[in-house]
Amino acid sequence: MSDLRYTFTEDSACLLFPPIILQTRAFKVANSAPKPIYLLENTKFAFQLRWGITVFWATPIDESLWIDKLRSTLEADNIRILSWRRLASEATQFVVSTTPTSSPSFIIHRLKGRLHYATKSYTSKALRSHYAIRSFGTQEREIVENYIQGQTNHHRMATTKAQSIFEALRYQDDSIDLARERTTSHGTYWYNLHVVLVHAERWCDVKQSRLERVQQVLLQSGKNKSWEISRFSILADHLHVALGCGFDESPDSIALSMMNNVAWVYEMKPILQFSSFVGTFGEYDHRVIQGATL
Repeated sequence: MSDLRYTFTEDSACLLFPPIILQTRAFKVANSAPKPIYLLENTKFAFQLRWGITVFWATPIDESLWIDKLRSTLEADNIRILSWRRLASEATQFVVSTTPTSSPSFIIHRLKGRLHYATKSYTSKALRSHYAIRSFGTQEREIVENYIQGQTNHHRMATTKAQSIFEALRYQDDSIDLARERTTSHGTYWYNLHVVLVHAERWCDVKQSRLERVQQVLLQSGKNKSWEISRFSILADHLHVALGCGFDESPDSIALSMMNNVAWVYEMKPILQFSSFVGTFGEYDHRVIQGATL
């Protein structure tokens, strides 16, 4: 049994389960992998996903010649330009909002591709290959992390014993720096996500051993998926997670993976609502839309 590994078949919910979790009594696997119950087609998302993007010009083209066309074509990809500005002559910055299905790689691919199409009648090579993309939200990173860390005090339990359980489940890893830039072959990116999962009908779970397995699942999934989890708070009827994510991962796939792995602790029963919140955050807040430097 100790050599077995199990993984969800759907890409959006993939997790390699460690032996330590398989040995719990939470779920007995027969000869096949557990089937995920939270899927894109049955799960709704509340979201606020905003990004600052910088592209660099090989041959600068005046924005008045392409901005309207770019804006309308990106709408078809559920990418909305909220604001833009030219930096000297070598770069243009955009602030965009997206839906949960869009990863940073998808956003860059579509924005640069659409911009090339909008300018191809003026030059054959408008853009350089490099770029930068960073997530941001209504609050800066430090505020979001402190908010998640303070959830156990915000939602205090009725007894000291119950309160101590949830304080022990609270997680903080100061070695993870979500302000750190990461790189791809052609660009740099910052991609931080705040995920909130809520129990169905706000059912409260205060069983310590089971909640500790939820903690194990979150940590192991972070390790297996190469997420940089800096904070999480497990509460009686919901949980918050702050993490740095991979360039090719969409917010919906990250949330669905977490939801199915939490459900695994509860024998793949729909312990969670078929909905979640996903929100970007970073070193800047919503004031970048009014012109702060990205």
